[in-house]
Amino acid sequence: MAINGVMMQYFEWYLEPGFLWRQLKEHAGQLAGEGVTAVWIPPAFKGMAGLHDVGYSAYDLYDLGEFDQKGTVPTKYGSKEELISAIRALHDVGIYVYADIVLDHKMGADGYELVMAKDSDPNNRYTTVDGGDEIQIGAWTLFSFPGRKGAYSNFTWNWRHFDAVDWDEERKRSGLFLFEGKSWDTEVDGEKGNYDYLMGADLDLDNRDVTHELKRWGKWFLHQTDVDGFRFDAVKHIRFSFFKRWLKELRREEKNELFSVGEYWNADLQTLKYYLEKTGQEFSLFDVPLHYRFCRAATSNGEFDLRTIFDDTLTGYMPEKSVTFVDNHDTQPGQALESFVPAWFKPLAYALILLRQEGYPCVFYGDYYGVPHDNIHTGRDWLAPLLHARRKCSYGVQNDYFDDPDLIGWTREGDDDHMHSGLAAVITDGSGGAKTMYVGIRHANERFYDCTGGFAEHVTIGNDGCAVFHVHGGGLSVWIPYESCP
Repeated sequence: MAINGVMMQYFEWYLEPGFLWRQLKEHAGQLAGEGVTAVWIPPAFKGMAGLHDVGYSAYDLYDLGEFDQKGTVPTKYGSKEELISAIRALHDVGIYVYADIVLDHKMGADGYELVMAKDSDPNNRYTTVDGGDEIQIGAWTLFSFPGRKGAYSNFTWNWRHFDAVDWDEERKRSGLFLFEGKSWDTEVDGEKGNYDYLMGADLDLDNRDVTHELKRWGKWFLHQTDVDGFRFDAVKHIRFSFFKRWLKELRREEKNELFSVGEYWNADLQTLKYYLEKTGQEFSLFDVPLHYRFCRAATSNGEFDLRTIFDDTLTGYMPEKSVTFVDNHDTQPGQALESFVPAWFKPLAYALILLRQEGYPCVFYGDYYGVPHDNIHTGRDWLAPLLHARRKCSYGVQNDYFDDPDLIGWTREGDDDHMHSGLAAVITDGSGGAKTMYVGIRHANERFYDCTGGFAEHVTIGNDGCAVFHVHGGGLSVWIPYESCP
């Protein structure tokens, strides 16, 4: 019997080093029991900051916590052995593993070399500064990985494998330096004229040696880890056709499915639609527009029209390619994309992604475990009932009652494959109220309880399959059959 899928992003930005892979192994059974079916793990390779690198400053993709590099053998999250052990534990309880990979740039070079380059305008990459003349710079582009000593791959990197850097070691100054004979990759986001460059040493995807090595690494990584899919970082900065081809080859030669999701950080639905078209819908995207609609709903002092919550979102347009989320490591406090959904609205937002049929929901580690760095406490107490309701009850025909700007609801009628399934959910950003909704004749005379604990009394479904479901002000209620209560 299939159950609804739930992904968990299993990290947040400010984790202390040294424990995550061990904790993931220890918690595998608990996560499976609460309805988590897949885990997105952070970048598993060595970053330039060693033990304190979150993983997005990628240094050596072949070092999964095995070699003495950047001042440490393990990564921030543990050793290679602990990583593999955690993945096996997850597989043992039926949880898929999606690996975060960073292929846009490299950082923490082992040496620099003198290169001729043009100083480009960071805000308009197609124009130059200082008259456009080439100058000689010191570029940190030599990656020899002395700690690894050629294990797994003897490929080393130099400036010819990159397009640009943002630091001139000769003059000790920052800028945006496009190397001689190079051009910005096409098929990237149009912000700043061309948003090929993000940070570090930007990979040149016109270089066949580069694309060949990235494909070779992908196959090696799958063999080493046995992960089930990928989360692609910063796809707006990488030639759109690259991951389409890269993923097709891995699926053809290694694993057929390899579920994958890209991070294209743009709140404009048309931009995401265009990207999906250009990539042939080979993988999903995070629904960034929906995240920002949650933020607006939570900060509009009750003036947001809840009936429009899915308007202009990927979930509303193409739910089969939408990975829904409330927050992540980039939106949490202190990060570049900080846009943390206020605490009062989080349960409402999670109900909207967990208890409906559209989209593939992703739960954030920081919402489940908390973020001690910012005194954000665990949300497991309110998340667990929602996860339970998704796993046990959120099946069958969906009936929407998006008929009031301040109070909306929906029901799932349940199905024959999931005993005692079916639910009714009501949310409001106003003073509270009630909504009469149809949950199906199959539930006639059944008792439904609010699994969130907001109401102690039960609701009895009428002979016509309808009942009145209440909700408190600024809150959420989720009513499920008595036999499904945890």
